[in-house]
Amino acid sequence: MALPTFPRLARFLKSIFAPATAIFCFSCLLTFIFILYQPTPGPGRIQRLGWQSWDVILDSAANGNQVDVENPQNDEETSGAISDPNTPDKAHGVDWWNVTDPATQFDPVSLPLDVWDPLMPHDTGLSEIAATNCWINPGSWPWASADVCAPWSTNELDTTRGKWVLVDQNLKKQGYGSLNLYYRRTRRLDIPLINELRIVADGETPYGDGDPTGWSKVKTAVSPRNPKMFLWYKTGKSLRQMSDDEKRNIITEVDVLFGDDKPWYGFERLEPPVARVPPTAPPLHFSREGKFKILQIADLHFSVTAGICRDTLISPCDSSDNLTSSLMSRALDAEKPDLVIFTGDQLNGQGTSWDSKSVLAKFAVSVTERGIPWAAVFGNHDDEDGETRETQVKWMQGLPYSLVETGPKDIHGVGNYLLKVWSADASKTHLLTLYFLDSGSYSKGWFDIGGILHGTEYDWIHQDQIDWFLEESSRISAIERPFTPDGAKDFSDLWERQSSDQLTPTTRRLAKPNALMFFHIPLEEAYSAADVDTRTGKPLNVGQHDIEGPGNAKRQAGFFHKGVLAAKTSDHRAGGDDREVKVIANGHCHLTENCKRVKGVWMCFGGGGSYSGYGKIGFDRRFRIYDISDYGENIRTYKRTEHDEIVDEMVLVGAGAPPPYQGV
Repeated sequence: MALPTFPRLARFLKSIFAPATAIFCFSCLLTFIFILYQPTPGPGRIQRLGWQSWDVILDSAANGNQVDVENPQNDEETSGAISDPNTPDKAHGVDWWNVTDPATQFDPVSLPLDVWDPLMPHDTGLSEIAATNCWINPGSWPWASADVCAPWSTNELDTTRGKWVLVDQNLKKQGYGSLNLYYRRTRRLDIPLINELRIVADGETPYGDGDPTGWSKVKTAVSPRNPKMFLWYKTGKSLRQMSDDEKRNIITEVDVLFGDDKPWYGFERLEPPVARVPPTAPPLHFSREGKFKILQIADLHFSVTAGICRDTLISPCDSSDNLTSSLMSRALDAEKPDLVIFTGDQLNGQGTSWDSKSVLAKFAVSVTERGIPWAAVFGNHDDEDGETRETQVKWMQGLPYSLVETGPKDIHGVGNYLLKVWSADASKTHLLTLYFLDSGSYSKGWFDIGGILHGTEYDWIHQDQIDWFLEESSRISAIERPFTPDGAKDFSDLWERQSSDQLTPTTRRLAKPNALMFFHIPLEEAYSAADVDTRTGKPLNVGQHDIEGPGNAKRQAGFFHKGVLAAKTSDHRAGGDDREVKVIANGHCHLTENCKRVKGVWMCFGGGGSYSGYGKIGFDRRFRIYDISDYGENIRTYKRTEHDEIVDEMVLVGAGAPPPYQGV
């Protein structure tokens, strides 16, 4: 057998070099597109210098002036949240906090210009708007960036008027293909900016017989159905030509919501919006009289549309979401709570909340309009369709007075967090703990194929959530209870301490503050036998609980025994068996609204509060209130119905409550 010569080997290598190189390069290209290339919307949450900022800096330096931006302190709608950091805030009855110190505010000049994010409080205007049809949704695939369907442009236009920015909301979200809006944003001082928008039918104009100067028509219809609707925009003065008042009225962002309800906070329907940071919730605190009130709202089941009434005698009953918002408003005005807690199923799911952002924009409006801090947990329906829980948390955090948190990312669920309620005096003592957990939606099994099929059994609180709760509980320091406010700071403003007959007659001790816990799906123990009141011999179970069957998950990780019962107010033997968590508040079951004590812990249901969720004829919609007094020592609860009746009022903890649980 003859050995191959060197020339033959060289010819062989040469023949395979070209195809091998092509295969290698193609493999690298596929690896980059599908594995290495991970597009992001940009660093919208961190501040960086926009690509056009140098023009502004150079121009301002050359002219010896600086572009004025809106001062939050001059905004009438937010001025109520601002206080002098050097003086106590007497309007809120608190000595120690200031949540809107101007020194903590960031400069809008640092925000990026080429990223669409309605949560960023831009003060820069828009110079041009366009719409494009596309077979694919730009940005939805690694190989389909926002530029794939972007309108035509040149480097010169990008430099002067701004780059095209995709409004990442498909106007054909429930149809085929993609119809998207684009706009240009600029910080240049010599470019006319948009100050008015209109949507008119084909063949009509927004100016009628008036002056057409400045008006431009977006060539692609934003509503292709007959009659076709077109977007018009009007450009006016440039930044250099504007007065301070005119700068406050420029259009700074474009967003798309679905349905007929109120737009996102800070936006108005085709009218110049006020660009402002959503008001920040003040730190939760007791009043000087030692009181704090929580209103629980369970199972709103809101949709993109105005909603469909279910199981009610109201006739005619149209727009159930709006009726529910009116009911909430009435309850809020009557109760005037310090905190509102939504305990899950804010969104109806089931194919009706396909654009989560449109639903989130309206579900808490009754609360935010009154300046009340609020928090929320997720239910099993909230992410059935539409955005993920992580995305929904981001949107909720962008609403006024929101206290919602994402929680740790390395445990089950989204929205495992705690809030602390403080004293109003200078000591700023932690007096009450509020735990929030994600009880999940539906358990996952072998039939969850590619996210298409899902389980039908409810999820539960998992072991890593139990570990998180116990760790957070262990970090809470003991305080001297019952708490006495610090009256030594300012003798010119003496404390109006409650009279001695209002205080819980107990000895002073070192212990953790009492706690309440909120999550959507109830535990199995919520349907266990109730503790017995040793005074009467009757079960401690008050309220309706036998209209519908149990709503707990079939499986569990033992949260009640391994978590709730294990967390005590004191590790000292003298502390006895006093549980830290005194109340667990759930939603999920619309026709169940009882409070039952099990092994010293009260399990309370909120009851259905919405005309958009299922109910029963003759069973009023209702909200549960927790009225906490004596600086966290007393917890009283009751329900307010749609007919403004107060039902099942009872003391859970403190003076007047049933004797403490005596057992293991």
